[in-house]
Amino acid sequence: MKKIAFILWLLLLSCSTDKSESFKNESFSGKLMIQGICMNYVIQVNDADFPQDLIEKKWIYEATQEQYENVFALESICDFPEGIKEGDSFHFIIDNEKANECEVCLAYSQVPEKSVSITVLQE
Repeated sequence: MKKIAFILWLLLLSCSTDKSESFKNESFSGKLMIQGICMNYVIQVNDADFPQDLIEKKWIYEATQEQYENVFALESICDFPEGIKEGDSFHFIIDNEKANECEVCLAYSQVPEKSVSITVLQE
């Protein structure tokens, strides 16, 4: 009985891998929608094949009551290019292996609950 339980456990473990890993080297198109204080950035995804479980399909920015679709909060704040400003489009890959070890102020600006670590591609 223990062998069967162990085999089932291994099977469940292998099925629960991070879905974003399968998209690791795929390039996506995004747009910086909100450039909030202290790197509280909101990015909109422009690709239908982006992992849907990583984004907020509809999100309202309470400061302006404006609704956004297909957005996430920037998780990888340490190396986001300074040259990208609100309204700019760019290409990126999902990069969950980044470490956020930079200093950022702690002021709050509303962002979506879902966040993604990315690497912006040079164009």
